[in-house]
Amino acid sequence: MVLSSAEHPWCASTPKRMTDREGGAGLRSVGTALDVLECFATDGELGVSDIARRLGVAKSTAHRVLTTLSSRGFVEQDEDSGLYRLGIHLYELGQLAQARNEIRHVALPTLREVARVTGHTVNFGVPDGADIVFVERLETQAGVRILGHVGRRLPAHCTSSGKAIAAHNAALDRARRDAGFPPRLRGTIRREEVWDAELEKVRRSGFAMSTDASFEGVSSVAVPVIIDRVALASVSIFGPTASVGPDIERVVPVLTAAARRIARAATQLR
Repeated sequence: MVLSSAEHPWCASTPKRMTDREGGAGLRSVGTALDVLECFATDGELGVSDIARRLGVAKSTAHRVLTTLSSRGFVEQDEDSGLYRLGIHLYELGQLAQARNEIRHVALPTLREVARVTGHTVNFGVPDGADIVFVERLETQAGVRILGHVGRRLPAHCTSSGKAIAAHNAALDRARRDAGFPPRLRGTIRREEVWDAELEKVRRSGFAMSTDASFEGVSSVAVPVIIDRVALASVSIFGPTASVGPDIERVVPVLTAAARRIARAATQLR
């Protein structure tokens, strides 16, 4: 079964930073504006009615917020269709955030080497709430075909990176348990006891693997980047199961060496 964008578990698990009950009217309006922006996480273009329906607000409210965001370059409106999409200023800020991420910066040369040696799409993930955000992705053509325009946030239980990090990161482990384990595909973890078993397996073997957990016919293998005994990131490869499955014995040592190299480089920044 294919889920609609509104049903995607990574949408449901994305943490809300505030609720309608927090703060006064000014803070609530800021929260509404942020909620509007998050609507574009899974859809390229949306209309006023689409956003009003998703957020449960009046069309006049949605229109007012979109107009304000548009005036600041955070969204832009297509003149022909009248639909809105994310604006160039948001792209600028995102690029700045990515460039200023220190662990991503020190990891990038190693990630390029992993991509060259393995021939697979390489991801570099960090935890955020109950999810994993992939702050760097070096894609092969197969990776591009699979991922398309999919966002870079996934629930931890749907990814090998999430399992690899959570096995050595109590905060991510706790956040995922609190958020639950919504199903995505047949390979998605759905019960806490299965999650427990997977994390223990990671601690024994040093790596995590996922198959048919977030994309059909796709597997990933991840190794945690551990600094001061806490996993702060992961290095993973991703691709069609037919390509990744037979390659595990070759890629795990490459990923392990890469994770250790990144951890050493990141430690030197402290």
